[in-house]
Amino acid sequence: MTSLVVTTIGPASSVQDGGRHGAQRYGLTPSGAMDLIALAAANALVGNALLAAGIEIGPFAAAFTARDGAVRVALSGASRSAEIAGRNVTFDSSVTIADGETLTVGFARGGAFSYLAIEGGIAGEPIFGSLAVNARAGLGSPYPRPLQAGDALQVGAASGGPERRIELPKPPQGPIRVVLGPQDDEFAADMKALFLDSTWSISATSDRMGYRLDGPVIRHLGSHNIVSDGTVDGSIQVPGNGAPIVLMRDRGTSGGYPKIATVISADFGRFAQIPAGTGFQFKAVGMAEAQAEAKAHAKLLQSLPDRVSALEVFDLNIDALQHANVAGSAVSAIDAGTWHALTGE
Repeated sequence: MTSLVVTTIGPASSVQDGGRHGAQRYGLTPSGAMDLIALAAANALVGNALLAAGIEIGPFAAAFTARDGAVRVALSGASRSAEIAGRNVTFDSSVTIADGETLTVGFARGGAFSYLAIEGGIAGEPIFGSLAVNARAGLGSPYPRPLQAGDALQVGAASGGPERRIELPKPPQGPIRVVLGPQDDEFAADMKALFLDSTWSISATSDRMGYRLDGPVIRHLGSHNIVSDGTVDGSIQVPGNGAPIVLMRDRGTSGGYPKIATVISADFGRFAQIPAGTGFQFKAVGMAEAQAEAKAHAKLLQSLPDRVSALEVFDLNIDALQHANVAGSAVSAIDAGTWHALTGE
């Protein structure tokens, strides 16, 4: 069977899909891709189900080699340099890695995660309906941990079809939108204002379970403990030290710290892509706006296959171009003879 071998890879890279759902009442976290739109865009390019498993590549460089056949792939998400055998690879388009060739990608620029989708998908044993890796829980397939050099993923063979591209809308700019609560009454008005008016950055100690925020101290009105209740992706807990933590895909399903706000689902992927150390702000919005944005986000995701088109490829012969007279009949400004030749005078 055709395989894609991990040649080199940094930390925070793993197999992720749309996540495992329906078991949070048993304490099973959904996990899944940090940026679902980027994963879905890559999958749309190679003809997979939108939330099929792909490789979530963390901020560091990586390389993948095709074995026992050609492999068709697509990259989306955080931009980075990419090449195959010295040929540049464009993001948001598909490309075929010939047997024995290596796709090399550099460090992420302006984001944190890129997604590599493989035509035909990744072979694995679904666990509660998903291949998504949650390393802390020992869940995921084909490897229940972050990827390592030498790992071999069994994948579909390239179909040989034409390459494709996708046109994605520019992501919204500005603050990360949140809905206050559900325990914002545990904080005084000046603390909520401080939370919204401050510039925050993501700590380098963050991971897929939670993004620790560097910024001012947010103090509680009383105790920092509450009766444990449910959490969601984007819940912003404030522990006793006053440093907020935004819960991410590998979060626990419940927690006992007050939650001052929740990142709206439409902005979660954009928030997940913020590089460590980059400043940003939050903005409070109402429930009606959050729901409208969630619907628009779902509509965008479902529209991705309709945004795919054939990739126009031009076979440019550089050697022939160098020897061609591309200027045609040229005129010399200092040779009047050329003027008569062209005008017939």
